[in-house]
Amino acid sequence: MDFIATLDTKIFFILNGLHTKWLDPVMYWLSNTFTATPVFLLLIFLLVTVYKKKVWLPLLCIVLCITATDRITSGLMKPGFARLRPTHEPLLMEKVHTVNNYKGGNFGFASSHAANTFGIAMLSFLLLGHDVRRIRLIFLWAGLVSYTRIYLGVHYPGDILVGAFIGLAIGFLFYRLFKLIEERFFRTRAK
Repeated sequence: MDFIATLDTKIFFILNGLHTKWLDPVMYWLSNTFTATPVFLLLIFLLVTVYKKKVWLPLLCIVLCITATDRITSGLMKPGFARLRPTHEPLLMEKVHTVNNYKGGNFGFASSHAANTFGIAMLSFLLLGHDVRRIRLIFLWAGLVSYTRIYLGVHYPGDILVGAFIGLAIGFLFYRLFKLIEERFFRTRAK
């Protein structure tokens, strides 16, 4: 485990060190949850276009997916593992590049931003992939938002990777739930 933690820290400093003055405000802005509003509005539009009157079911699944990923990472893992963020680690915090003195909460394992965005990306891709060809670009958005967390100094790469994996898995599980409900309630009524 020490080897993994050391490697995680080394990779963190490489990625956190890729900063420029002009990019700092951009990364800070991209990391803000409210900045994703255009992405969410586009997803809602696409879901309404594809699912029409039944749009409430995929929307409910997305809300439940975000709730689950956030509760798993913020509610269980962060307090359970109690791994300090780089900005709170006494031996590292002076070397970490931060923006606007943003430090985040005390604990960072696993990343809620990564879990939430990759959960949304996976579920959206599975819900819309047959109808919207470019929906796979949503994974780039999830990756960019996740990287901002390393850039801002509040997550190690391992926090991001585990968060992304949780998001992908939960997104897939909620897609399976969506399909189960759709097949049981909507397809049987159509017959």
